[in-house]
Amino acid sequence: MRKTLQRDKKRKSDLTVIGWREWISLPGLGIDTIKAKVDTGARSSSLHAYDLHRFERESEEWIRFKVHPVQRRTHEVVEAEARIFEYRSVRSSSGKASMRPVIVTNIELLGVSWPVELTLANRDEMGFRMLLGREAFRQRFFVDAGKSYYGGKPPRAKRT
Repeated sequence: MRKTLQRDKKRKSDLTVIGWREWISLPGLGIDTIKAKVDTGARSSSLHAYDLHRFERESEEWIRFKVHPVQRRTHEVVEAEARIFEYRSVRSSSGKASMRPVIVTNIELLGVSWPVELTLANRDEMGFRMLLGREAFRQRFFVDAGKSYYGGKPPRAKRT
């Protein structure tokens, strides 16, 4: 039984290494680059979003929201829309639980693109506009907690 389980899981040496923070892209939301904290302690991923408005499109629930993609720069705004996948109770780092809308969108990191579930929450007071939880990179990347930006830093003009 143990050998079967080991065959199904990728070995650490087979995984691409990423740092504890990386520049990523969310092309489906119009975000070219955003700095994300890669957090192995968090299960789910979260994106800074504010001014949330729910609406219906073709009998499905959607959400329109705004993002400040750059830390400490509230004058830069990206407006986005996404279909609501579900609502989820999420416990913050302070221990407070809240219901948050969850969307699914593609993420790009180190030339790889895949869909991730993102909860939408106001992260204005947080150090990072995005938190990449372990479910998003599990069996895909290995995290080097002592390094950052394995994918490099985008040119200053492109950082959002």
